[in-house]
Amino acid sequence: MTAGTRPVVISCGEPAGIGPEVAATAWRALRGEVPMVWVGDPAHLPPDTAVTIVNSLDAVSETDGDRLAVLAHDFAAPAVPGQPDPRNARSVIDVIARCVALVTCGDAAALCTAPIHKKALIDGAGFEYPGHTEYLQALAGGAGRAVMMLASDALRVVPATIHIPLSAVPEALTPDLLRETIEITARDLRERFGIKAPRIAVAGLNPHAGEGGAMGHEELDWIAPLIAKMTEEGIDLRGPLPADTMFHAQARAGYDAAVAMYHDQALIPIKTLDFDRGVNVTLGLPFVRTSPDHGTAFDIAGQGRANAMSMIEALRLAHRMAVGRG
Repeated sequence: MTAGTRPVVISCGEPAGIGPEVAATAWRALRGEVPMVWVGDPAHLPPDTAVTIVNSLDAVSETDGDRLAVLAHDFAAPAVPGQPDPRNARSVIDVIARCVALVTCGDAAALCTAPIHKKALIDGAGFEYPGHTEYLQALAGGAGRAVMMLASDALRVVPATIHIPLSAVPEALTPDLLRETIEITARDLRERFGIKAPRIAVAGLNPHAGEGGAMGHEELDWIAPLIAKMTEEGIDLRGPLPADTMFHAQARAGYDAAVAMYHDQALIPIKTLDFDRGVNVTLGLPFVRTSPDHGTAFDIAGQGRANAMSMIEALRLAHRMAVGRG
């Protein structure tokens, strides 16, 4: 099978959250467009979901298009919406590993992960990773560095630092970190998104990108020199740019992705522009991984209120990225 015909595997995520229901809704929306298989306990899917249990991904193409293909995985407990059960933690973790193995060996084209609940995994199985992405990187052998991108039709943005206090950003943000983030972003824009000569905008750290040193010196001291050096090396960069003026429509037309310096500088604009359709993409891994840009949403799980649009877009993007045209 080619990358275009191999299925995207969907890891079930936390069964007490909205993952199973948005996966079922996304499958209904994408039948005939994105080949996919869901990995988890079929009893955790919404009861009106028509499924076909398959023993391997080779059988997915032979399944009835009106039924969701499922690779069944045993779980210790039923799924009670809104109430994560630590007894299921080990299976949640094992499903992720199983999906990575399927992508790594080439049976699956890409991985789309449903949200997990880290506390339930810690309580039930002693989960020792800071988050989902770090576990995926470990499963991939720890090669390289995983970089988070948030992507939609309106904007692609990459934060150089992620889940750390704002007070820790200046120390964590080093020339080596920023260089590596930009290099990984440029490479994956070429190889995964099919952009031959990607244009990348780089935000400044300080207000007004430092305004010539009046509001901070990082831009003058090393950010601007690094951008100049990397531009000479062949990466099409522009910046450092004031973050308050680089995300309006006219500015976004001038680049293919933006690299921001910290979490909120990156996520506020994309969530403002396209809250429901944003997709979490992990760059730097040896396989394609996307995820909806939301959590487990325990407060609405099982109520039929979950918006599946981010999962739909995550599956679409995973399928496109698998053939290098994301």
